Amino acid sequence: MSAVLNSNITFIGGGNMAQALIGGLIARGLPPTRITVSDPVDKVREHLASKELHVTTDNIAAIRDADIVLFAVKPQVLASVLQPLKGLLDGKLVISIVAGADLATIGALLDTTRIVRVMPNTPALVQTGAHGLYAEANVSAEDRELASQVLASTGLTIWVSTEAQIDAVTAVSGSGPAYFFYMMESMIRAGKNLGLDEKVATALTLQTALGAAQMAITSANSPAELRKNVTSPNGTTQAAIEVFDHAHISQNIQAALAAAQKRSQQLAQELSDSIK
Repeated sequence: MSAVLNSNITFIGGGNMAQALIGGLIARGLPPTRITVSDPVDKVREHLASKELHVTTDNIAAIRDADIVLFAVKPQVLASVLQPLKGLLDGKLVISIVAGADLATIGALLDTTRIVRVMPNTPALVQTGAHGLYAEANVSAEDRELASQVLASTGLTIWVSTEAQIDAVTAVSGSGPAYFFYMMESMIRAGKNLGLDEKVATALTLQTALGAAQMAITSANSPAELRKNVTSPNGTTQAAIEVFDHAHISQNIQAALAAAQKRSQQLAQELSDSIK
């Protein structure tokens, strides 16, 4: 972590994900005075300035003294934000968390290849994120370590071996929190239908989700083995699992993630086509 703690980091875009990363970095020991955020929204800048960060609306000024520049803007404004910075990133590591923006698109807009592409997810807001990272072979081991340290401030970092796998990361972890929220919604609704008070059904569902995740993380057994351990023959859990199996829940989940991956690919192509 020492390398990143000695770096000046600029965030272009100061939204929720940027703020999560900023909070994680400060918690790890990065002085706020080493962080600059450029954002057009007054309230965002006021909020960040109150934390002793440097804030501005001038992207060119923001990157001037940066060692690392992290782009956290909406895909639809990517070209308008990046084009004025073309040729100004020499000597700086670029990290992009812009959804759907591939390395070729970012590299062409900025005239640099020293880029790490990241697919984060929203649990980063509570320091339990899962981030997929990819960089081309020209990006050094030192730069990869820097990028890992930046993202690890809010959770798990996993490097993938091809850029195409970022679409799979999007399907599994990028969109993944919504799948679990969907399951929670359904369990809470079922609990109410079975006669539980909504607050009781909610508390039991959320704590069960937390406990199951913690067991899966800390256990030497796989999730499949943990499920089997809970499923007594002819018991209540087996009755529920049989309903899932009859409804082909596992196959449907796999089809859903494949659809998410395909849509991620389509969005990336649409973004690339819109910039050309």
